[in-house]
Amino acid sequence: MQEGSKKAVIAAFLANSGLAIAKFVGFFITGASSMLAEGVHSVADSGNQGLLLLGASRARLPQTAVHPFGYGRERYFWAFVVSLVIFLLGGVFAIYEGVHKLRDPEPISSPLVGVGILTFGVMLEGWSFFTAVKEARVQRGDQSWWSFIRTTKAAELPVILLEDLGALLGLILALLGIGLAILLGDPRFDAIGSISIGVLLTVIAALLSIEMRSLLVGESASPRVLDQIVDALSAGEHVKKVIHMRTSHLAPDELLVAAKVEFTGSLTSGELADQIDAAETRVREQVPMARFIYLEPDIHRQARSNE
Repeated sequence: MQEGSKKAVIAAFLANSGLAIAKFVGFFITGASSMLAEGVHSVADSGNQGLLLLGASRARLPQTAVHPFGYGRERYFWAFVVSLVIFLLGGVFAIYEGVHKLRDPEPISSPLVGVGILTFGVMLEGWSFFTAVKEARVQRGDQSWWSFIRTTKAAELPVILLEDLGALLGLILALLGIGLAILLGDPRFDAIGSISIGVLLTVIAALLSIEMRSLLVGESASPRVLDQIVDALSAGEHVKKVIHMRTSHLAPDELLVAAKVEFTGSLTSGELADQIDAAETRVREQVPMARFIYLEPDIHRQARSNE
């Protein structure tokens, strides 16, 4: 895990742990269902950050005979688990609690306490969110935020960004629910706030699960990185053509590269081996995350170019 990603995860963990305690205290005082939904949400988020750190730790395990390419995809697996936790503990519970209170409304006690805790929560989650935004800008470059979330190979930052954004919006929905319940004297608005939080978290969980599943199954390198690899391979004086190439991310910073390359026909077997070694060196210099490289010398034939 890169230092920026780790900093964002730790900031989110600290914020959510503190908020979980505050929100549950607020629920016991006020009885507000949206406060309970937010408390469970913060507990789930705190656990999620722990899972992300676990994934980063597991990803550093050495290669074994059973896992010859290492454990890098542990980061994707645990990020996928996080998306399920958001859905089950955050979204489903909030919707259930909201529907229950909608059917059997209960008045809110000490509403100002709840408003104060939620306002404090907005400040704390805002700090966590902007920490994640600051760290993500380094990797985002000139991409839009949506494009960054959809295309980045890092597992942690998209999770933290969407998690923190969901937490901020959830707090605002909880404030609106409690505020309307107080102003209009109808506790059902608090229940509607809880249901709204659940729908929001379910949408975020669905988006994250789709993205993490794609990374877990295996995604190729970005077009820019693919071009860099082809340029590095083609730079050798005895390389005639890169026939075709396949890549797969084993982790955000680990790439598997397999390619068929046509070399000049005058090389001896020893010279060919030297050329392959030189090509691998060029690729690693240009793309350091290309950890595993397999090059096969071949002759370009149109009928075989896609084999």
